[in-house]
Amino acid sequence: MSTKNPRLNVVLEPGLYSAIQRLAKRDGTSLSLKARDLIREAIEYCEDAYWVKEANKREANLNKKSALSHRQIWS
Repeated sequence: MSTKNPRLNVVLEPGLYSAIQRLAKRDGTSLSLKARDLIREAIEYCEDAYWVKEANKREANLNKKSALSHRQIWS
């Protein structure tokens, strides 16, 4: 069977499998789609956490005397 999307096989603990199964049933979707959506959300969360960390590093190193104000940047 040929498909355009790559496949991923995952081994889950019984409790995790049951949780995904319950969520899929609640949302009226398949296990595959629910797992895909949860993975997508987890990746977005990880990316957000990364950018928050980077922003905090930049803010810690910010020289406020040489920084431009919002008005200076957008005028």
